[in-house]
Amino acid sequence: MGKNKVVITGAPGTGKTSIVNGLEQRGFHCFHEIIRDMTSKAKQEGQSEHHISNPLVFVDDALQFNKDLLEGRTSHYRQSKHINAPISFFDRGIPDVLAYMDFFDQAYDDYFISHAENHRYDSVFIVPPWKEIYVSDNERLETFEEAENIHHSLLKIYTQFGYNPIEVPKDDVLNRIDFILETLKIT
Repeated sequence: MGKNKVVITGAPGTGKTSIVNGLEQRGFHCFHEIIRDMTSKAKQEGQSEHHISNPLVFVDDALQFNKDLLEGRTSHYRQSKHINAPISFFDRGIPDVLAYMDFFDQAYDDYFISHAENHRYDSVFIVPPWKEIYVSDNERLETFEEAENIHHSLLKIYTQFGYNPIEVPKDDVLNRIDFILETLKIT
């Protein structure tokens, strides 16, 4: 097996990050989500008088925020080529940026499209919304209904870019990790 790049994506609150953390605990190289730090920073720098689900309301330049996010994810992708490991897992991929831009009705140009087209992942796993485990917090701003809509945006974008996202079953974290590893034929 070459240096496989595997995305774990999904709407907020689906257990995605717990899966990535569990994969890392098993010794796999993982690139962690960068949006939480960016959202926290944007909220600290902006005016946040109300609980609002769109982190872009906290920034002066939404397009630049998304470009920074895109660059961060692209940097992770490039770094994975130099990691001494046969596989790297990503807590979200480059197409996630476009899916969220779609969800928030933001236009994106060829700059975003070319990044998604030119930085291909080998496999994409999508973690579905699961009301029983969904919790909002200071960085997870979306309601459960918004999470369901984001899930559909993610499926749409990944499919548009030629991926066939594999749905991770609703189960405990260990079984979800086992499902991913068995699907990838990693024992």
